[in-house]
Amino acid sequence: MPTTDAVSSPAPESVPDAVPEPPPRDWWVMIGMTIAAASAAVASFSGLYGLAAMAGWPVRLAWLLPLTLDAHAMTSARVWLAASTRSQAARRFARANALGAIAASITGNAAYHAIGTGLLDVTWPIVVLVGAVPAAVLGLTAHLHALRNRTDPVTPSRDGTGDNTADREAESSKKPKRRSTGNRHRARYRTADDLYAAARAADARYRQIHGRPITRDALRTELRISTPRASELRRRLLDPDRTEPDDADKT
Repeated sequence: MPTTDAVSSPAPESVPDAVPEPPPRDWWVMIGMTIAAASAAVASFSGLYGLAAMAGWPVRLAWLLPLTLDAHAMTSARVWLAASTRSQAARRFARANALGAIAASITGNAAYHAIGTGLLDVTWPIVVLVGAVPAAVLGLTAHLHALRNRTDPVTPSRDGTGDNTADREAESSKKPKRRSTGNRHRARYRTADDLYAAARAADARYRQIHGRPITRDALRTELRISTPRASELRRRLLDPDRTEPDDADKT
């Protein structure tokens, strides 16, 4: 009977998961966002420009204040929300910078309108704070750029991939859970005789150091027992002929 060699078929290649298509753009939303962003930018630019001029900036350079704050807020928000940011430290720092720049822009606009209505005077703290904005933004931007170039280390899992979440969950499930006990001395002294022997040893050490019988608090701390139990043991140490209650498990 003729035989045929079994030809092993090649293993099917793994098909990558299909990438979901992005949702279609809603042009009404895009138009609304554009109008809101443009109007807010113009209004904020006007307020910060006026504040810089009131704070002593030359008129030809006053436009740099709103440009500096808005550019820093936009850059920080981009680093915060972009998928290309590979460092969690950079993402956290960018989030703080974006929120801080937005808060600074709101405060500057509020100060400009308060000065214009006569509710606030241009004093030296306002001049110092407005003048410090460019230097502060320069330092924050440089630090943000340095953090963005970092990459968080990835610990490889057992299957060779970078995602070790399953390994951490498996290891945590294998760890025995510690059962809390009400009194720690129950695990150390199983019987009343063991506890009394430990009390005698503690009393001997205390007498050797201090030259007097052990106190109740020292005995409680040494044996890690309750205050009533420490008082009972101390009375028994001072009067060895005193009988111990029958309940040996009362520790």
